[in-house]
Parts: sequence; C-alpha cells; structure tokens
Amino acid sequence: MSMVSIGDVLVDKDVIQALFSCDFHECKGACCVEGELGAPLSDSEAEELQHLPVEFLRMLPEKSVKYLNRHGSVEVYQGRQYTRTIDSRECVFTSVRDGITVCAIEIAFRDGLLNFDKPLSCQLFPIRVRKKFGLDYLVYEQHSMCRSARKAGAERQVKLIDYVQQALSQLYGSDWIKSLKAFIDVSPMK
Repeated sequence: MSMVSIGDVLVDKDVIQALFSCDFHECKGACCVEGELGAPLSDSEAEELQHLPVEFLRMLPEKSVKYLNRHGSVEVYQGRQYTRTIDSRECVFTSVRDGITVCAIEIAFRDGLLNFDKPLSCQLFPIRVRKKFGLDYLVYEQHSMCRSARKAGAERQVKLIDYVQQALSQLYGSDWIKSLKAFIDVSPMK
C-alpha cells in the first residue's frame, strides 16, 4: 500500500514513515533559497502579502524591497500563486541572521508586526499538498538540502508528522491528526 485515506485526505506512506527534524545550523535555511518557485500560497495568504506594512518592509534587505516595489510579492505560475523569488532563487521575504537564511514573515509575526504567519506550505515543508482523485494528497519531497534534517530526525527519533503537526492541525484540524496517529499506531506501515 503506497497511500492511505484519513478522512478526505490521501497520505503517502513516506509521510507516515519518515523521520525528520530541521537542523538549521547545517542547512543554513536552504529551503528558502533553493528552487525556481517560491512558497505555494492560498488565496488569503496571497492577499495578505499584497498589503505589507512599512515596519515589515524595513526588516527586509534593500534588494528585496526594491524587488517587491518593482515586481510585487506574488507570482503566478500555471494558475497557482507563489511568493516572489529573486532571480528564481531565494524568496523575496528572506533575510540572513548569523549566517542562516530565515523567514522575515515568521519573525515579524512573532514580533507582532504582522497578524499572519509564514505561508502554511512553508510550515508543512517538506510535505507538499497535491491533488489526486480530487482529494488532497500529502507527499514527502525528499531534497538533498534536507539530508541533515533526515539524519537529525533519525538520531532524535522525530517523526515527520510530529515535526509538522501544528501545520497539519491548522490545515485539517486536531481530530484529523488524532485519526492519522491512531491509524499509525495500528498500521503495519510503521
């Protein structure tokens, strides 16, 4: 069995079996820099990013502010919305602190400058939500940049679903998480 159905959500077995725990000192926040597209956005997230306060913009590097002023904060590719990237590389909402690329949206949210957190797709990463048979289908994207996270997850015995539990709960609710964990507890997929 390569996937299971939990409610109206399909979950790939790799999501259930993976061990994962980010090690930012090793990867240096590579997920905010690598790739051609930015973070996938919901319509409400894209709308929020269209109206950013000046206080937040002051947190960003000058090149990001210039890029935002010229191109906006959201790009559309094949009908889906994404955070804008600079030269198809780093997300326009990144900054570097102590040699680690961090999300300025997340920092601003924690500091009370924004009333919304970083995109849910970033909080779920490396899980991606795709569609299959008209349902959400959760898949685990295994990137080389996350090698240290897989190693740290194995050493600490942190399940990927536990690592992103808060984001999964935000997306599907706490009852869904309980159903997923109950399935895992009795499943031979472990």
